[in-house]
Amino acid sequence: MTRVPDKFVTNLDWNLLRTFVVIVEEGGITAAATRLLRRQPTVSAALARLEAHLGNRLIERGGGTFRLTTAGRALYRECTEIYGAVARLGDLTQAATKYLTGHVQILLASYVVTPILDRTLADFHRIYPDVTFEIRVETSREVLSGVMDKTAPLGICLLNRHPARLNVDHIYREYFGFFCGPPHPLYGRKELEIGDLRGLAAVSFDTDSMDDALRPVAIFRRDNELDQNIVGSSSHLEEVRRMIACGLGIGPLPLHVVRQDITAGTLWRLPPYASPPAVDIHLVTNPASRLSRAEAKFINVLKRGIAAASLAERTYDGTLPATLPRDAGAAAQSRAGK
Repeated sequence: MTRVPDKFVTNLDWNLLRTFVVIVEEGGITAAATRLLRRQPTVSAALARLEAHLGNRLIERGGGTFRLTTAGRALYRECTEIYGAVARLGDLTQAATKYLTGHVQILLASYVVTPILDRTLADFHRIYPDVTFEIRVETSREVLSGVMDKTAPLGICLLNRHPARLNVDHIYREYFGFFCGPPHPLYGRKELEIGDLRGLAAVSFDTDSMDDALRPVAIFRRDNELDQNIVGSSSHLEEVRRMIACGLGIGPLPLHVVRQDITAGTLWRLPPYASPPAVDIHLVTNPASRLSRAEAKFINVLKRGIAAASLAERTYDGTLPATLPRDAGAAAQSRAGK
């Protein structure tokens, strides 16, 4: 005879236990809210709901006081046991799923650079070596279209706005700087200002417009009166970088992606040196898609990888010097005839 679950267990929101554990580990509601990426009142309300459900005060707080009650200490001990058991579920089920097979297609915007995706691919292949992958590089618009039409199980791309009927997870944030190549008149010049960029020929992405994926860059151009003559464009980062390095014009590139180009002297950083445009990269999936076991599992693993890191850890500011290292700068300027 099947045992009827206790009403207490049935009605308990297990997410409240997770919130309680984080509050205890962080030593306060404010710090817990930061870790959970939630607003402080939301976390405080979750704690109050848990206390109401249990009928006990768990934490003495207020007036600078933060102390677990006897009930709170007992619950925290039980919660650590619960989460330890949950963590072992992966080991218990791995034997039954290690022979997972299938094919996973990923639609990717040009030059997505994040260790989260790299680690997920490496770990997934190690655990499920019989699953095969196909990665197609498309424009962000084509990535969205493929996921929307259910021709691909997932996509990673830039977004201008949240698409209807799709699930969106924020993977990481990157910052775009402006650059020029050795043949350009601004190459090697220090202490430039935004005004020095006005009226110059430019290279950019096809999506660099107010109604497309690189809207933050387009807004920056507008707000700083950079009404430039676009002489070259591409949907692929490698080709935008090529045209900039060849001197066709100045243009935007993700800071964390071009670090080696800066060191090698093939690119020169231009203003703004502070507060450059921020662009967010997202995972998009379609809840209406019928996924294979391999596709569903890969998406779940990728989402866990995203959730495991705070937004700060998923923000790549690509901190770069405004000028080149001495040796690289001298060599590059020599090549440019400066």
